[in-house]
Formats: sequence, C-alpha cells, structure tokens
Amino acid sequence: MVGPAHPNPDPFHAGAEPPWAPGSAPWGTPPPPRAGAERTNRLLPSRRADAEMADSELQLVARRIRSFPDFPVPGVLFRDISPVLKDPDSFRASVSLLANHLKKAHGGRIDYIAGLDSRGFLFGPSLAQELGLGCILIRKRGKLPGPTVCASCALEYGKAELEIQRDALEPGQKVVVVDDLLATGGTMRAACELLGQLQAQVLECVSLVELTSLKGREKLGTVPFFSLLQYE
Repeated sequence: MVGPAHPNPDPFHAGAEPPWAPGSAPWGTPPPPRAGAERTNRLLPSRRADAEMADSELQLVARRIRSFPDFPVPGVLFRDISPVLKDPDSFRASVSLLANHLKKAHGGRIDYIAGLDSRGFLFGPSLAQELGLGCILIRKRGKLPGPTVCASCALEYGKAELEIQRDALEPGQKVVVVDDLLATGGTMRAACELLGQLQAQVLECVSLVELTSLKGREKLGTVPFFSLLQYE
C-alpha cells in the first residue's frame, strides 16, 4: 500500500483536490427534470439523492485513509487503510460503494468474487456477501492444499508467486477480482492470468485505493478496472 512521496500527504489540506478522480465514482450527474417526473419522484428516490448519499459515503471512506511518509523506505508514502477497517460505518460504506458499482456494471452476471492475498481477503468475503455470491481465494504459493495452478508476479520490492486451487472454478464462470490497493498492478495481473488458466472470465478488477502514478491499471490490458479513491 505504497506510492511515491508527496509534499503534502494530507488529501484534505487547504486547496487540495479530492483524492478521487472526477467521474470515477459509481454515479453520474443527474439529468434535468422532465415533464411528468414529479409523480415518479414521489415513488422512487431521486437520482440526485442517490448521488449525494454515495458522495457522502465516499467522503466517509476517504477521511479514514492515513498517509505515512517514508514508510517502509525513504521516499515512499504509505496509504494506510487500517482506520477504514476499524470504523464499521466507513467499512460498510466501502463495501456498499463497490457493490453498487458492480451491480450497475454487471447486473447478475457475476458468479464469484476472488479475493487477493492478503488484504483482498478483508474486502472479498464482505463484498461477496453483499452481492449474494461466493468468494474464492487467490493465495501466495504454498498456502493452499490440493492441486493448484501458479503464476508469478512482480511486486514493488521483489517477486511473488500466486496460486489458486484447480477446482475453484468451472470453465466459463465469471469472476471479479478485489484487492485493497492497486499499485504497480503485478498482483492483479497475475491473478487474471491464474483465472485464465482455469478458463474463467474476469469481468473486472476493483480496489479501494489506486496509486495512479504507478500506472498499474495499464498492466491489466483489456480487463476493466475500478477504484474508489485515487492518489498520485
């Protein structure tokens, strides 16, 4: 959960831009009122109200992200999600926002959520429960019993190997991969390769935080990617 150091690590300092990119949130600008809309609005929540609620939830999550300069090495700014997990309202909001995005993007086409070792395990099961789905695990090598398939990935400070159980999925099943943060994109890319070995279809990769300066989403090629919060 690291990125290049920034002269002001506080995303809410005076005059700062918000830490999420415009248009990245799973809502849009509400359309102008149309004739005959008043009666409909008495029955259904307005799009404006939905957008305002989502924006409030996103700010709640963003306020819980802490920044630690020069950790774990000098020149690196560490983005800490621990306060999000500590605060039930913030954690609930993060899961709700990701779930709402996936519902709008894919409807009922998702078969499973795949959580990445290790902090993806914090969000994967809760997100799967929110969507009424099962969760499968993609783990570091040597952690899973039975026959597995393996893929290597480049990390910020070295390399790692990921595994998934060979019988975790059937060919053609549709999966969304979740992690807490996208940095260089090596882990996400390896996860997509693993799922490809099982002939599964990766509909999308999602994360709570994205470090845009590291251009990790480019490593994913044509696989769509979505994040709640973006930092340089």
